[in-house]
Amino acid sequence: MPGRLTLAAARRIALAAQGVGQPRPSVVTMRHLQTEIDRVAQFQIDSVNVAVRAHYMPLFTRLGAYDVDLLRRASETSPRRVFEYWGHAASLIDARLYPALRWRMERLKSRPGRQAQQIMAERPQLRSQILAHTDAHGPVTPRALSGDEVRGQRHWGWNWSQAKHVLEYLFDIGEVAVAGRTTAFERLYDRSERVLPRALHAASGLQDREAHDLLVGRAARALGVADLEALSAYFYLKKDAVRAAIARLEARGELEPVSIAGVNDPHWLWHEARRPRSWEAAALVSPFDSLVFERERLEKLFGTRYRIEIYLPAQQRRYGYYVYLFFAGDAPAARVDLKADRAAGVLRVRSAWLEPGSNGEPTARMLAHELVAMAGWLGLGSVQVEPVGTLSSALAKCL
Repeated sequence: MPGRLTLAAARRIALAAQGVGQPRPSVVTMRHLQTEIDRVAQFQIDSVNVAVRAHYMPLFTRLGAYDVDLLRRASETSPRRVFEYWGHAASLIDARLYPALRWRMERLKSRPGRQAQQIMAERPQLRSQILAHTDAHGPVTPRALSGDEVRGQRHWGWNWSQAKHVLEYLFDIGEVAVAGRTTAFERLYDRSERVLPRALHAASGLQDREAHDLLVGRAARALGVADLEALSAYFYLKKDAVRAAIARLEARGELEPVSIAGVNDPHWLWHEARRPRSWEAAALVSPFDSLVFERERLEKLFGTRYRIEIYLPAQQRRYGYYVYLFFAGDAPAARVDLKADRAAGVLRVRSAWLEPGSNGEPTARMLAHELVAMAGWLGLGSVQVEPVGTLSSALAKCL
């Protein structure tokens, strides 16, 4: 018979597994960053920079103010602790998972995008020329490959989109990797053997079965308790393959089937998951955080419907452009639309909303404290609240 969890216990397990609400260190070091890599396995990347880029925020959520150069060093200098690839969308992924993602690279070899396939068919020499340029000059952007210097020296004559499409295909199949990002957030591509730790790059890729067992196990560890949908979505794996991996992990005693009171779908509990009796979080969580990027799970466990609204016209947005959840205790208590006004040195709260069932005054106090900490981390001198939303008035009084 499956074990049984209360909904409150499942919430606490999920938060503890993700480290949201854990005690924060006074000084964050690379050791702390490595602990979070071990915990969540990946940090999703997104280009929107209205407050702070998505991959930097999860570490602030868990550790508090830290030097973002730690993550740059971990992702851009040897030996890399994380590498950029397709996990839950584009992500900085634990470098030790590279062999478990080689199967994905192999499958993509036969599935180039339509435009990349057409370009390589029309210009079969282009791929080798791009690689030769990278070998000679090191990390390169598609923009640089289409520049006057390259055209003048090689007379290749391709345009930006051609270089971009071919480089993206080479990235998909693992021939090149991302060595870093420019200040304009463009990818810098280099030969994968010069980017990835030598031993990991040289290691044989895992067979599909082994790879899925490892990836589903890492997802289960990161989530604490999860259903098939969440375990599949964590690294964007096919559900049939995940079902088979769940069965193997269950047979080995690494996953325990459980039911959660009030939730219909079967769940599995990671065998080493913490089961705290209480949990006191006070943390801002971005829309691309691994705690919340599987929206259906968030709704099932926490009763919170959360959707990103940046792609909607302004008049159709309910909460705002780029909205963060604020977790207080063991559940979301508020949500805020944030913008870093760097020119004015202000963290602007464009709207603030109280979640149903939350207490306004204590939530406002805790949220104000976290917003001040976030502003300081971003180098902003103050927090200003606009009079929009059910919590805005109480929050403004606390600042």
